[in-house]
Formats: sequence, structure tokens, C-alpha cells
Amino acid sequence: MAALLALPFIGFAQQPNDTVSMQKVLNDVNVNALRATEKTPVAFTNISKSEIEKGNLGQDLPYLISLTPSVVITSDAGAGVGYTGFRVRGSDPTRINVTINGIPLNDSESQGVWWVNMPDFSSSIENIQIQRGVGTSTNGGSAFGASVNLKTDGLKKNPYFTTSNSMGSFATLKNNIEFGTGLINNKFAFDGRVSKISSDGYIDRATSNLKSLYLQGTYFGASSVIKALVFTGNERTYQAWYGVPLNYLDSNRTFNPYTYKNEVDNYGQTHYQLHYSKQLSTETTVNIAAHFTHGEGYYEQEKIGEEFADYGLENIILSDDTISSTNLIRRKWLNNDFGGFTYSLNHQMGNLDLVLGGANNSYSGQHYGNIIWAEYASNGASNHQYYWNKAEKLDHNFYAKANYKYSDATNLYLDLQRRRVDYIFEGYDRNGVPSEQEVSHAFFNPKIGLFHDLNQSQSIYVSFAVANKEPNRNDYVENKADEYPSHETLYDTEVGYKQSGEKFSLGVNLYHMKYKNQLVLTGQINDVGAYRRANIDESYRKGIELEATYKLSDKMTWAGNMTLSENKIISHTEYVDNWDTWGQEKIDYENTDLAFSPTAIWASIFNYKVDKNISIDFISKYVGEQFIDNTSSDDRKLDDYLV
Repeated sequence: MAALLALPFIGFAQQPNDTVSMQKVLNDVNVNALRATEKTPVAFTNISKSEIEKGNLGQDLPYLISLTPSVVITSDAGAGVGYTGFRVRGSDPTRINVTINGIPLNDSESQGVWWVNMPDFSSSIENIQIQRGVGTSTNGGSAFGASVNLKTDGLKKNPYFTTSNSMGSFATLKNNIEFGTGLINNKFAFDGRVSKISSDGYIDRATSNLKSLYLQGTYFGASSVIKALVFTGNERTYQAWYGVPLNYLDSNRTFNPYTYKNEVDNYGQTHYQLHYSKQLSTETTVNIAAHFTHGEGYYEQEKIGEEFADYGLENIILSDDTISSTNLIRRKWLNNDFGGFTYSLNHQMGNLDLVLGGANNSYSGQHYGNIIWAEYASNGASNHQYYWNKAEKLDHNFYAKANYKYSDATNLYLDLQRRRVDYIFEGYDRNGVPSEQEVSHAFFNPKIGLFHDLNQSQSIYVSFAVANKEPNRNDYVENKADEYPSHETLYDTEVGYKQSGEKFSLGVNLYHMKYKNQLVLTGQINDVGAYRRANIDESYRKGIELEATYKLSDKMTWAGNMTLSENKIISHTEYVDNWDTWGQEKIDYENTDLAFSPTAIWASIFNYKVDKNISIDFISKYVGEQFIDNTSSDDRKLDDYLV
């Protein structure tokens, strides 16, 4: 992990984020429809702008939320720059819904989020909300373990120009410039940021070269706000995806099996958003947003001894020999577009707060590969394209949320969502013949809960939620049509207690997440020769999350959290390749741990304020042992660690 030193330079005095009350209300409409509030019966954590700035030294966003409950982060390069990710309660990134100003960020096909495409985006974030479990209804793919809602910077009333520069281990450097006009004629505001981040990485050759740009313009009317944003990121990272083999951990922890000098990932992505918020009355506000994202890039690989037939090429016939394979260099490309619109209406009727909203989104992606060099050229043309296919996906959702104040102490919560997905892709029919395939899903995701104040400082809540999630691209394109896996279903029960006071606060949350047909890797090879994920009948996650803060003195505060959990598969079958028989053997397991799901996670922060401008933090993070697959085998276990 890189330790970074912030070296700020300020050209003009940076102004605080003062807001005119009406402008702030309208500016927040686009995210409030998706967020939990103080009396919403779900487990959530809010991260403010000041907290973001405190840790924003160049590493990716997962590092800024690493100390929140139940979160475990990863970094391919080992320095927090480049390919990074995080899990919540053991749920992987494809099961965590992420939105920016209410706009879905998850990739439509892989369902993951690639923070490497958005370097230094944290510098343009106003605040973050992390909901654990199913949470409230959101736009895009279902939150199947957590959701992360990002809101970009709001109004800064005065002009500013700042630069932030950080440096740290492994030649890690971050440089950015932020600027803004402030509020012009009480109507307009323009803001921007330019950033560059580079790192050599902890892992051998795991370099990163990242650049980004952020621009926004806002118009403030008497009862409306129009905001336009564009942000773009370009990344070039040396591949460190493979990981370090177990037998290298004691002797060569920085080992990277890739040695080809241009084994890189090169990708760019540009996002456009246009938001319109209008206050129709003191009780009613509406928001409509249009968005478009274009991404394009490739990763380059050196491949040794590749068969010509796998690339649609002919063998080379010589007078006394036949050459059927070659060393080559290939690029795998992705060119995709994602666009659509979101909408929401917030209305207050006496004791009832009502939110209606939804989204209609469309995705189109081209996948293709080229050979850019080969030791033996065969009959391929220059830059030979050996595959090309296209995928399209439509995603529609509508939700209705009601929070009813039953009494001064009790709130009742109901949240209903309908979601439909239509996916067209190049796959295999029932006979294993490549052809265009189409699948559709229609989901109903209800949530219900109760929030009750015991007194002015203590409250309790309980909720039950159902979430459904479709399989990802690989689950479809690597299986025949009659072998597609089923969708997954999650039943999530949450029970919580909160206590707040001037010196001490406490939060306790109990959760039970029961899965039906959860998709896991089993090692089984399907009829087209690919390892497949399979549905397992029953699995679950259950645990307790504890949060506390204690003000030790006027200058010293302690904050911490802990998660203790059990994450199990009731029974499943592993398929192991037998190289003697060229077949697969079946091994049955019962009551094994879900992969990458530690039973204990805790974080601790001691903060000492030297004066109003300087503070010192002593931070600890513990992650318990975890397994890299679902067999609970000791030889596939990662040791616990404390940092």
C-alpha cells in the first residue's frame, strides 16, 4: 500500500461549499430519490466532502471507503492505483450497484465497475452514501449486496483555483488543478478539474498512467436547476491481473508472470450527463436526467504457441512439414455506448413522503480481436481480425417508495420496484452453433420496513427486502442456450439499533441474507469448453455490524466498526480436471465458506486535533482469513492481516 504525502498549493483562497437553500434542495433532487434518510430502515454510511478530502491523495475510490463497515478492498498493482476494487459483506463488485447523480455506472454486460477508467474522480465528489444489503430501490442492476451512491460537486459561490499534488511509495504521483467561476449574476456557475496520476506499482512492472478531465456548468433559476456535466478518463496500465502464486509469497511477493513489454490495458471512457430539477410546489419536486457514455479500448497480450485454427487461420504446409501454431501478439477490443434517461418525483402529503421514479437505459457493445504480429503469418491479412460480435441490452425499471409517519415515534416504509431486462448477444444455440441469442427477465423487488424512536437518542429498525439479478455476459456467451443459468434471488432481513449522544454514539445491525440460485464457480467445464458458473440451491450470509464513536477529549476522538459474520454454502459440487483420464471428477461439499468472505473485519481510527488546520490519525484495519474458492480447503486460504 502506498503511503502518500499531500502537498497542496492554493492560488486563490478556496471558498467553502456555501449554498443557497433553494438551490441546494434542487441540486440534491437527482440523488435523494435513491438515498436512505435518517428514518429509512436500512444499514447505510454517509461520507462527507471533508472526509473525502482528508483521504483523497491519489488512490482510487475504493481506498476512500475502506474504513467503512464490512468493506474489504483489493489492488492488482498493490499501490491503490490502477485496477482496484472492493467487496461489501463478501459481495463482489458485480453485485454492488453504483450510481453517479442517480445514473447507473455498472457495466451492462460484466456488471462490474472499473475505477481505473475514472482517475481522481474522488476530487469531484460532494458526498457518498453506501447502503449495505439490498437497500433502497436504485437505477440499473439490482443491489445484490450493497449500493454506492455518488453525488458530484455542488455550488461553490465564490471563484476558486486550487492545485493538489501528492507523492508516495513506488513512484506514485498525483497532480490536479481545480477551478471555478463561483456564482455569476446569481444564475450561472462553471467548474472544472484536470488530473494526472502515475505509479510504478508494488507488483513488478505494474505501472499506471492515468489522466482525467471534469467539467460542469449549472444554471440556477427561481425554482429550477439545470446542470450539464462531462467527465472523461484515459488509462494505460501494465497488466497485473494474474496475482501472485502461493509459493511465491514468502520469497518473491512482487512476482508478475507477464514479461512482454507492452502487456497493457489501454482504455478511455467519456460520460455526459444533463440534469433538470424543478420545484413544482412546496410539496413537490421533479428531476429528469439524460445521459450518454462512450468507452473504447483494448488490452494487448503476447501469446505463445497458439493454434492457427483458433484464429480462423490455415496451417502452413511446407514440403516436409506442417506448421499449425505460432507465437503472436493480439489486442482484444471493446467499443461500447450506454445511454438513456432517469426520472423521479418527490411529493409530500401530510405524514406521507412519496417518491416515484425509474430509468430507461440502452447499451450497445462491440467485442473484437486483432492479431497485430505473428511469428508465422499464415493466410491472415495485416491486423487480422479473428472475432467480432455485438451485444445490445435494454434495462427498464420503475419504483415507488413511501415513508409514512404513523406517529411521532414510528415510521412505516414500503418500496416496490419493477425491472425488465432484454439482452441480445452472439452465443450458442441448443446445438452449439454460434448464432444470435436473446434472453429477457422481468423482476419484482419489494422492500418493507419499520423505524421506531425509543426516545430522543435511541432508535430501532427492521426491514425485509427481495432482490433479483440476471446472469452476466460470460454466463450466457459461454453456454449453450439450453444450459443458461437461472437468475439469482436474495432475501435480506435487517434489524438495527442506533444510539447518539454528545460524547458517545453506537450502531448495531444484524443481517441475514439468504440466496436462492446464487451463481458460483464450480470448476465445471461446459459443452463449449469454458469454465462455467452454476446455480447453487441454498447459501447465506449472516452477521452483526457494530459502529461506535467516542469523544475522549476536546482534541481526541475514537471511531471504529466491526463485522462478525458467517457466509456459507449449504451444499455444492466441485468439478476437478483429471489429466490422466482427460475428464472431470466430482467432489461433493457441505457447509463450506463462500469465497472471499472473511468472518471478521474491523477498523479503528484515533483522531487527535493539533489545531483547527492540523490533525493526526492512527488507523488500523483487520481482515480475517478468507478462501479463494468455495471448498474451504486450507491450501486455498488467504491468511488474515492487520494494517
